[in-house]
Amino acid sequence: MTPYVRILLFANIGVFFLQNTLGWVTGALIFIPQLILVRPWTIITYMFLHAGMMHLLFNMLGLYFFGPRLEERLGSRNFLILYLLSGITGALLSLVLGPSAAVLGASGAIFGVMLGFAWFWPDAPIHIYGIIPVPARLLVIITTVLSLWAGLGGRGGNVAHFAHLGGYAGAFLYLKYLDRKRLEFRKRATAGPPVRELPLTKRPEVDLSRVHEVNRDEVNRILDKISAHGMSALTPQERLFLSNFAQPDDRPPPVS
Repeated sequence: MTPYVRILLFANIGVFFLQNTLGWVTGALIFIPQLILVRPWTIITYMFLHAGMMHLLFNMLGLYFFGPRLEERLGSRNFLILYLLSGITGALLSLVLGPSAAVLGASGAIFGVMLGFAWFWPDAPIHIYGIIPVPARLLVIITTVLSLWAGLGGRGGNVAHFAHLGGYAGAFLYLKYLDRKRLEFRKRATAGPPVRELPLTKRPEVDLSRVHEVNRDEVNRILDKISAHGMSALTPQERLFLSNFAQPDDRPPPVS
């Protein structure tokens, strides 16, 4: 169990307990689209409310199954931003396209987490009802089509289908932003004066705890490549990139 997954689980369960012990909690925290200007906090608080035990159970199971691996991949801060942003965009899409009914539940945020999982592990099997294996990417496509059909066709019942779609939209935009940020950071990391290539016969020492998370996956990939095939297998660009993270004794001096 990762840190923010644990915190979010306890927060949702705690608020559900308050809903059932203090009658005013739901009314104070629920998102009502027409009242967004006078109750702006509800665009966040609504995602910690639930309509019943089964509603809470299914959302928390989704968080428990998809959240830890995604938090480990993104880092806790980025995971929390993705979770909250997905919930917020879920509320906003319900405001723009959905009915005027009040909205509650973590589904938008959980759908965002599910999209993040499918983003990095598209072929990972997800067992529907614990029996039917479906690739994560296909599950996202199926749920998107069903939410569009139910939402636009007026067959949503008491389900906030546009909140689900908004959760997907928020997660997609944030993941695209992280990809762009990671690319720009790598360009800056390799910019500057020319650097002599690392020796082909020596694996450098790299302190991964000091490598920014946007570069950590690439550094690990290059180190794994060295372990499997040796330094001679690296391209000049890979040697140049890795030299930015080598320990001082291993870092070659700049060429004048």
